[in-house]
Amino acid sequence: MKKNVTNDHSQLTSIPLWLKRPIGKASELSTVQKIIKQRNIHTICEEGRCPNRGECYSNKTATFLLMGPICTRSCAFCQVDKGHAPMALDPDEPQKVAESVKLLGLRYVVLTAVARDDLADGGAQWFVKVMEAIRQLNSDTKIEVLTSDFWGGKEGKLSQKQRVETVVKAQPACYNHNVETVQRLQGPVRRGAKYERSLDVLKWVKELEPKMPTKSGLMLGHGETESEIIETLKDLRRVDCDRLTLGQYMRPSLDHLPVQKYWTPDEFEHLGEIAHSLGFSHVRSGPLVRSSYHAGEEG
Repeated sequence: MKKNVTNDHSQLTSIPLWLKRPIGKASELSTVQKIIKQRNIHTICEEGRCPNRGECYSNKTATFLLMGPICTRSCAFCQVDKGHAPMALDPDEPQKVAESVKLLGLRYVVLTAVARDDLADGGAQWFVKVMEAIRQLNSDTKIEVLTSDFWGGKEGKLSQKQRVETVVKAQPACYNHNVETVQRLQGPVRRGAKYERSLDVLKWVKELEPKMPTKSGLMLGHGETESEIIETLKDLRRVDCDRLTLGQYMRPSLDHLPVQKYWTPDEFEHLGEIAHSLGFSHVRSGPLVRSSYHAGEEG
């Protein structure tokens, strides 16, 4: 019988060998870290301590974290800071990100953000401003967005769909929104989010711009079963989601949800084959895969 997902600090599991890898060249890491620190901007690569950041930096790809490092939600898996008031938007952030893209010679950029339920549009227009600034300085750089569901508990002046439409109209190379886990585990894992609400985001993108690639991802290890994963993949295909990432959840600290299972590389390969058979055009499935892993190769 499977254990229920719990935040019991006594549950510690040894990390398997296949999840241990070199962080990458120190020179590549330090160059990026220096540039973002000088400009007081953020990347999810650093805030989330992504194990692939050295590889991505060397491939001229990076994921910028917009609208500050503090999230208005409290998802139980995420390492991004939360639990207190978010920062005021930095009016210079779009230009700072654009300059960083140019200095680093990035060919493919992923823009993500903390959830900003405190903002009237959830931050949708901010994504557009940053995209415009990047394109002014880096006309050949492709931009993927990884957004929240743009739900703030109240509709405000713009509906959730209109917020999504604001970003879609800016024509990103790919629109990514993660469901993160299977339907049964949404409550304990994604506090403040809803499974159907996330599927709606992906559905609306295709309704608004049928040719725009959409993408979603799951973190495995929260206690989901293979049959639940497959059902989730089918749900994503029902809303015409094109691209998929499957990776292993790794507990950031004792204050986060414990890992219920470490899925093996062979199991990830098997799930990737299933995803391909269901019609996903691009699939990244492996223990160390994250939302932006090899994203530039898809664009």
